[in-house]
Amino acid sequence: MNVEFDMDNSIVFRDQYNSIPDTKISFNDMIVKATALALKQHPQVNSQWFEDKIRLNHHVHIGVAVGVEDGLLVPVLKFADEQNLTQIGAQVKDFAKRARDKKLALDEMEGSTFTISNLGMFGITDFTSIINQPNSAILSVGTIVQKPVVKEGNIVIGNTMKLTLACDHRTVDGVTGALFLETLKGYIENPVTMLV
Repeated sequence: MNVEFDMDNSIVFRDQYNSIPDTKISFNDMIVKATALALKQHPQVNSQWFEDKIRLNHHVHIGVAVGVEDGLLVPVLKFADEQNLTQIGAQVKDFAKRARDKKLALDEMEGSTFTISNLGMFGITDFTSIINQPNSAILSVGTIVQKPVVKEGNIVIGNTMKLTLACDHRTVDGVTGALFLETLKGYIENPVTMLV
């Protein structure tokens, strides 16, 4: 499922948040936090498929794909919904550095309930990731694009971002995935709601 989000409010929010001394968050950190909050409201998307059962996870452990020289590593942010944006930012930055230095422990790459793959920094606008089994879904995040958009009947310059949710339909059908994306859109397009 593909969606396009209005990123204007997120850009302003991030600039304001990063104006706080010793604070620096990325758009990816915001997406991780928003996804974690949306997963709490849509536990079916945070589920896992096993041959003999479906597990609905009540904890949110988000795998964050990190490109390394030999391929891809996916360190896991445990209890991502309980962390604030600054904590998520620090942990993702630490994971990315240690992944590239080949210093991640095995247990730091286990136990994800959902995965996010972001290729926006490479200028990729949209793509579809392969689900990290036994998880039920994965979110692919593209770059922010500045382009003409229609707002209140007028053509203006806006900033948008495309996201793609790949779902295992044994556990997450189209309506369930769409409702999750609708909740995610609410957080991304109104990021102050992530702080409430």
